[in-house]
Amino acid sequence: MPTTLTPQFSDSPQQSPKRLRIGNVDVVPPVLQAPMAGYTNFAFRQVVREFGGAGLLATEMIAARSAIWLETNRDEHPDRLWGVRNEPRPLAVQMWDNDANNLAAVGKRLSRDFEVSVIDLNFGCPVRQVTEKAHSGSWLLRDPDRVGQIVRRVVDACGDTPVTAKIRLGCSDNCQTAIEVAQRVEEAGASCLTVHGRVAAQYFKGEADWEAIRQVKQSVSRMPVVGNGDITSAEEAVSRLQDFEIDGVMIARECLARPWIFSQVAALLRGEPKPPDPTLEEQKHIVLHHYELVCERFGVERGTLLMRKFACSYVQGIPGARDFRGHVSRVTNQQEFLDVVRQYFPKPNED
Repeated sequence: MPTTLTPQFSDSPQQSPKRLRIGNVDVVPPVLQAPMAGYTNFAFRQVVREFGGAGLLATEMIAARSAIWLETNRDEHPDRLWGVRNEPRPLAVQMWDNDANNLAAVGKRLSRDFEVSVIDLNFGCPVRQVTEKAHSGSWLLRDPDRVGQIVRRVVDACGDTPVTAKIRLGCSDNCQTAIEVAQRVEEAGASCLTVHGRVAAQYFKGEADWEAIRQVKQSVSRMPVVGNGDITSAEEAVSRLQDFEIDGVMIARECLARPWIFSQVAALLRGEPKPPDPTLEEQKHIVLHHYELVCERFGVERGTLLMRKFACSYVQGIPGARDFRGHVSRVTNQQEFLDVVRQYFPKPNED
């Protein structure tokens, strides 16, 4: 197995002049790692945390109904909660459902048993399995009052643990309800709102509308608002934070390719030079380190299969990336995976 990489980037978040407070949680710097199903598991969060710079990390979203069934019938917790109890804080857990009682019950358990820092409610997922089949996620944006009722129920159940929500601008261009939803969420007692600058019908096509995110921020009086969508560089994260008068930024897809981006944003916010991207040789070691962490959790056989998608994300912009993705997406065992990584990431004298 590859040896553990010691990342060359680190930061001291407490030195940052930018601050975001979510309930009783200080998020410093105000840069959040987005919850992403299938990606932001314990291993990925560990890689991000080793580089530093993320003010708040988040798990993959969990289905409240499934969590209740597992606990009732098997005395188990969702696999996506693995490692959460002993993980450094602050840490947010995101969950989804359309039943306020289910969400309240799971939120209460997360608050008391797992002692998580933040409980986030997903009203932004556009995936049909969540929207059309389960009438959850972004499907609920068509009913702002119901969103508010769900938030209120969870806030009441979670005591001192802050409850937040993540939304999109609406379901479609003809149904942009973000401002009304934001006001209902604030009235219900949420401690923060994250807004992705697209409607659900767009999925991830087109461009995120940051002016619309600014308007949502201006529509609330107390609740901090975090912007999300199309942040592809540290400089862009800082400019979004400053230019659109929001309280924080959330980075999603870009951090899958560059988990060190948070440390770069943190440095810029402290007024320091941006640390350079790792060299290709260093990036190879990051991939191998991530692979080691995944295998520690899931075993080599399953870990190899799971790591294929992470490896595909890492090679954004690397020469031969298309061929690499084609090869690594078909590996079936550890040796094949290691051979492909070593083949496509050049040695230092080949840079």
